[in-house]
Amino acid sequence: MNVVGLIALITAVLGFIFACTPGALIVGWVLLPIAFILALVSLFLRDKPKGMGIAALILSIVGTIVGFVVFFSVVGSAASDAFGSGDTKVVAPSGEAAAPAGGAAEAPAAKTGTRESPHPLGSVIESKDWRVVVNSVTLAATDAVVAANQFNDPPAAGSEYILVNYSVTYIGDDANGQTPSFVSVEYVTADGTTVNSYDKSVVEPDPISSNALYKDGSATGNVAFHVPSATAGQGVLAIRPGMFGDKVFVAVK
Repeated sequence: MNVVGLIALITAVLGFIFACTPGALIVGWVLLPIAFILALVSLFLRDKPKGMGIAALILSIVGTIVGFVVFFSVVGSAASDAFGSGDTKVVAPSGEAAAPAGGAAEAPAAKTGTRESPHPLGSVIESKDWRVVVNSVTLAATDAVVAANQFNDPPAAGSEYILVNYSVTYIGDDANGQTPSFVSVEYVTADGTTVNSYDKSVVEPDPISSNALYKDGSATGNVAFHVPSATAGQGVLAIRPGMFGDKVFVAVK
C-alpha cells in the first residue's frame, strides 16, 4: 500500500471540497498544493502502487482550477454588488415630461424595474452621474440596420435586428468628463439570456456618440441588437446608468 499516495488523495479530496466552498477557499488553496507535492512524491516511491498518487495529482490540479473559478465568481459578484450603489431613481413618463430637466423623482429602482415588471419606455433613469431615457425601440429593424453600412451582415435565420434609441445626459462633476459608454444597455430575451450589442457587431444608423460628455452634456443615438424574431417583443432592456448605478429593466414596447 502506498501510504503517501493515500494521504495525498485524502488531502486532495479535502482541498477540492474546500476549494468549492466560497467561505473556505483559503483552506482549499493550502491543502491542494500539499496534495500535489505528496502525489508527486508517491509516484517516485519504488515498488508502491501509483493509482492513488495519480488520482491525487489529477484531483489537486482540477481542484486548483475549480478554486480559481469559484474565487473569480465570488469577486465578480462582490464587484457587481459594489457597483450597484442603491441610489438609482426612476420616474415613469407623464405626458410631455418624459425627460424633465430637473431630474428624476425619488422612486427607488429596487421597488420597480424588474424583468417581470419593467419600467415603461420613456422612463427617466437617473444615478449620481447619469440620466438615461430609452426613447423608442424599433422591432424588425433589419432592413434599416443592413442598409446602414455595406459591411453589416444580415441576421441569422430566425433572428432579426432591433434598434434601441436612447439619450444620456452626464450630470456628474468629473472635470475630465465621462464617455456615454459608461452607460450599459443590454437586451434580455424572454428566456433570460443577455444579448449585448457587440455579440453581432454592426454599424447602426445614427449610432450614439462615444465622445466624452461634460456636466449637462447629452447624446442621443441608436444601438442594435441581434435577437430571436419569434420573441423579440417579449424581451426587456437592462439599463445600468453608469458603472456605479443599479441595473433596472425597461419594456421594449
